[in-house]
Amino acid sequence: MIQWPKSNDALGTINRGNPAESGVCTLCRADCQGKCETWLTSLRGRKLLYPRDFGSTTAGSANTCQVGVSYNSLRIEGYNYGAQGLPNGLSNSADDCIFPNVSLATSFGNEIKTNCRLPIMTGALGSTFIAAKYWDSFATGAALVGFPIVIGENVVGIDKAAIIENGKIIKAPELERRIETYLRYYEGYGAIIVQLNVEDTRNGVAEYVIEKYGDKVMIELKWGQGAKDIGGEIQVTSLDYALFLKNRGYVVDPDPTKPEVQAAFNGGAIQSFARHSRLGYTNISSVGQVQQEFMDNVAYLRSIGYKKISLKTGSYGMEALAMSIKFASEAKLDLLTIDGSGGGTGMSPWNMMEHWGVPSILLHSKAHEYATILAAKGKKVVDFALAGGLAREDHIFKALALGAPFTKLVCMGRALMIPAFLGANVEGVLRPERKETVCGHWDKLPQTVAELGITAEEIFAGYYDVQAKVGNDAMKDIPYGAIAVWTLADKLAAGLQQFMAGVRKFAVSEICRGDIFASNRETAADTGIPFITDVQDESAKRILSH
Repeated sequence: MIQWPKSNDALGTINRGNPAESGVCTLCRADCQGKCETWLTSLRGRKLLYPRDFGSTTAGSANTCQVGVSYNSLRIEGYNYGAQGLPNGLSNSADDCIFPNVSLATSFGNEIKTNCRLPIMTGALGSTFIAAKYWDSFATGAALVGFPIVIGENVVGIDKAAIIENGKIIKAPELERRIETYLRYYEGYGAIIVQLNVEDTRNGVAEYVIEKYGDKVMIELKWGQGAKDIGGEIQVTSLDYALFLKNRGYVVDPDPTKPEVQAAFNGGAIQSFARHSRLGYTNISSVGQVQQEFMDNVAYLRSIGYKKISLKTGSYGMEALAMSIKFASEAKLDLLTIDGSGGGTGMSPWNMMEHWGVPSILLHSKAHEYATILAAKGKKVVDFALAGGLAREDHIFKALALGAPFTKLVCMGRALMIPAFLGANVEGVLRPERKETVCGHWDKLPQTVAELGITAEEIFAGYYDVQAKVGNDAMKDIPYGAIAVWTLADKLAAGLQQFMAGVRKFAVSEICRGDIFASNRETAADTGIPFITDVQDESAKRILSH
């Protein structure tokens, strides 16, 4: 197993726990006092693009020779002439070909396009209590920046205040809160997407959402995700809540209705219960049957009014990958999110996360191969979002390039949650009357934050940008976590612009597979991306021969 370094002296960052490939700790805590790269970026923004202590240091890369097959084993190409994709009104002069002029706008969709200011989206934020606690920050930040956010599975099913009668939702306050929080700041960029699993379908989530919100919401069918190959899970520490979930129709482990389990809970031997969702398509034994049921489901969603439909699939094998691409394309879906192993979760069995499924870079490489096969037959291929352990601007560029021209977005999960945690903790200290509301964990600013400032204006590099956008009066209603989301997104945007300018691509649509190369032969063989010194080798020799 590749061991990623816990600290980066050049940036002045360090991980509290063991880092994953993304740079995010394998266990990311809401109360963390810092300071991994994503954590510190949520405060300092684009400052984290550069080495620290300028004027008294020099810095050199420690990452020029990678081993193994991962996104970190791809490197980004650079060119010394030309420029492609400049926005209208700009020339190819050196004055216009500057990285701030790189357009990061993207769009996805079959017939109706959804426009985004950045080529990123959140992963599904569903029934985990973390998603509920910090939703105001997640949704407000996403809407202000202008990228899509996904309400994950089971939000209605676990809501004690939701009323479901005879399979029909009468009331769903938590789902409504989440949708309306995003729509409050929505400006026409991004989207609010509601996910459906087996229980959501039974509970009538799709029908409830379309009746109440119409085409303001996109619906997403869920086949799986990269962190697990079973249904969604949460843990609850109340016997009454466990019994409530059991009565709602969920699988609860251990079974809270058993007298021996209740005795163990009351005696302290059992302290929590895990709630699981059901597997889909269990009554189907052939690819043809899956296709038929999938098409029927899509047709039904369209019949009740949905104009935009997406699909999320996990890191199953190659057959399921091919099915998802082909079926989504034939059904004219608007987006297919392909989530590879290495992705994160609110709660999944740990060894399942460690040992099941196809790693992201391999899954994404085969997705491109299969999409190319369909495109060669004249088929219109569904737009992709690639997911699974992606967190930085280099990841965004590499994923867009690896899946080009089919990939329109990069789906990021835990990385986009960290700023909400951090912002809430800061807000709980600086606005103590809101500590409980925002779920702040700190009683005072830790040294890692206090050394940056003691007011929100000093701490968050993006504070005044958000203020300029919403106005002075509205700032009192903006969660600090949303300001942190903006600050992180600003750094990701600037870093991506810099990479794209170096590749001389001034629009996201211009990024192609030729803009990356493999840093070792194994990565080249597994991804179809050529080895570094094989790229342009023939043209280089032609230059020398003349």
